Amino acid sequence: MDTLSFLEFSFSFHLDWWEWSLAILAAIIMGVAKAGLKGMGVVIVTIMALVFGGRASTGIVVLLLIAADIMAVLYYTRYVQWKYLFRLLPWMVFGVLIGVWVGKDLPEVIFKKGMAAIIIFSVLAMYWNEKRPVKKVPNQWWFAGIVGLLAGFTTMIGNLAGAFTNIFFLAMRLPKEQFIGTAAWLFFVINIFKLPFHIFVWETVTLETCMINLCLLPAVLLGFFLGIRLIKLIREKQYRQLILLLTALGAVLIFFR
Repeated sequence: MDTLSFLEFSFSFHLDWWEWSLAILAAIIMGVAKAGLKGMGVVIVTIMALVFGGRASTGIVVLLLIAADIMAVLYYTRYVQWKYLFRLLPWMVFGVLIGVWVGKDLPEVIFKKGMAAIIIFSVLAMYWNEKRPVKKVPNQWWFAGIVGLLAGFTTMIGNLAGAFTNIFFLAMRLPKEQFIGTAAWLFFVINIFKLPFHIFVWETVTLETCMINLCLLPAVLLGFFLGIRLIKLIREKQYRQLILLLTALGAVLIFFR
């Protein structure tokens, strides 16, 4: 395929310049988020759904997420806390399978309102825990189970698991770099696991969406390097507070989207 044919094919969604501008902005934000500035997933999903449509956007987003996950895994692998990853991973896999099963029939209004309410409640609980003089880490199996199921389900339905995993890793009181590195590997594995369902079950990943991803990939890379610079400027306590704030704002956006 020559350059002209590639461009014609990749722009076959017939988008206006402002729609491509929004898609590029979302890709940059995705790179920043994968570099460690968590909690902005709902902004990315909202913009992509506006540009490409709700169902079609899920396939486009999952491929970009995998590309960004690879960048994050390569950069942050030395900080991974495998024990916390393996506490969430089996539950998230199960949640993804549930999401595949009910994804076509679940009323979107019920889904997003309920998810937003759960996230806001969890953030308030985390904020209360941050202010307590004695902080107890929730080590019960059911805490990882509930968070993992919700994260797996929501990542399959709308690529919105970040809020739940943020809450889990903050509750485990992981330092900034360990938080980012563990989340990077977790989502790399989960997004790879989701990919066959997008290709063969929902059919949201096609050759056309792959071409669109190639067009947006440089923006993800730019955002990732910008995010690395930003993360180095943020102190540990400020990072925890920022993640809580971004997660809460994301839940509000989901509620009113």
